[in-house]
This record gives sequence, C-alpha cells and structure tokens, in this order.
Amino acid sequence: MGGIISPGIETTAWALYQRAAKLPKISLELPSRVIGKTTEESMQSGIMIGTVKLVDGLLEEVMSEMNAKPHVIATGGLAKLIQKKSKYIETYLPHLVLEGLYLIYEMNKDYNTHEII
Repeated sequence: MGGIISPGIETTAWALYQRAAKLPKISLELPSRVIGKTTEESMQSGIMIGTVKLVDGLLEEVMSEMNAKPHVIATGGLAKLIQKKSKYIETYLPHLVLEGLYLIYEMNKDYNTHEII
C-alpha cells in the first residue's frame, strides 16, 4: 500500500540541539501550554506539540485517501506522550515491534536450518 517517512521526536530534538548553537538539550515532555515562556518550554512545544499536529495531520490525509478511518496504534517509548494529545491514536502498545519479532521467532524456532541445501 505504501507509507510515510518523517523524523521522530528524538531526531528532531537532536537536530535542534546539534545544529543551533544556542539551543540547549531539553527533556522530551509535553509542555503545559503551546506558547512557551522559556527556551525549553518553547522547544518542547515546537517538538512535542508539533509532532502531535504532524501525526494528526498525516492521519487526516491518510483517512481521506483511504476513505476510511483505521484503528490507529502508537508504539515506542515517546508515543505515549503523543497519544495523550492526538485526536486519532486509539491504542498504545509500547513493545509492538518486539512482540511481533517474538511471535515470528516462536513460529520458526523448530525449523531446522541445517536441512536447507
């Protein structure tokens, strides 16, 4: 079907910290308001609230193209924070990828690779 590639929260924060000489390294958490009163709050708003809006905006485009409303699952460590503000993320499964890899392992663990010629 296809997909979407975009920088994540940590990549965005790292890029700002590394590329902008005066911007500090910050904690990645949701700010209490959108308009920050400090540099850290302003960066948190841009990164965290910006990511929520990016995700929701992309999901709106996907739903429009699909003409359907899919069940949206967030995964990964920081996704829980995004889910709190997202209009569309319904489920948070922090270890979805690892659980999938484990299921693949379980399905294939009895396969004898020595018999392949």
